[in-house]
Amino acid sequence: MFDALIAVVTRRYSRQIGFVRARLSPDSYLGLQLTVGALVLTGFSWLFGGIAQDVVYGDPLTIVDQQVAAWFHGHAVPALTQALLVITHLHGVVAIAGYVALVAATLAWKRAWYWLLVLGLAVPGGMLVNVLMKLAFHRSRPSFDDPVLTLASYAFPSGHVAGATLFYGFLAALFATRRRGWSHKVAAGVCATALVMLVALSRLYLGVHYLSDVLAAFAEAVAWLTLCLVGTRTYWQFRLGGDLDMPRD
Repeated sequence: MFDALIAVVTRRYSRQIGFVRARLSPDSYLGLQLTVGALVLTGFSWLFGGIAQDVVYGDPLTIVDQQVAAWFHGHAVPALTQALLVITHLHGVVAIAGYVALVAATLAWKRAWYWLLVLGLAVPGGMLVNVLMKLAFHRSRPSFDDPVLTLASYAFPSGHVAGATLFYGFLAALFATRRRGWSHKVAAGVCATALVMLVALSRLYLGVHYLSDVLAAFAEAVAWLTLCLVGTRTYWQFRLGGDLDMPRD
């Protein structure tokens, strides 16, 4: 009886079931990858929008911002300050641009044109989006009587965190496509996330960003990186019929 019911439902909703199967197929360019990408893009875009709304209207998150900023400033110690200054300077705009140029040269030498295209869209494009967001929100940075570091540019969202998320996220995606085992893919994601968190910590500790600045930058960068990865791969496979240029290990 149960089998008969399943057969009836399958016949009745065959088109809908076929649609769901197609969206979950790992072999179709409009399948699982695009579905997951759309969910990630939507989720992190919604997260960025929620944070931005709180910042604009002074919702409770901004109170947490002040508390977190005051806590880090009150617990600063010279040795840690020097270490995190190094971390933050290694992830400035100029530094990220240098890393991107080095990776781009390597990809061009290997003729990995797909990944070179993704890199060009993801990191420079994402950093441009970040600058536009700063100009749109023009949020001032935290202010202290005895600041550790003083910057005159806008705070929201964090450019350092956005750049680190875009760059390390790209490297994690590149590494993941070259490895077959899930343990390597997960490890790449964990390492990229840990590095981004370290950069975010440096910006909070040095008193140049609020918590919402770094969270929004992460959400913004993940959404943009997802759009670039999924959009480029879908176009590459559908229009050009190409592979990802670099063999798997």
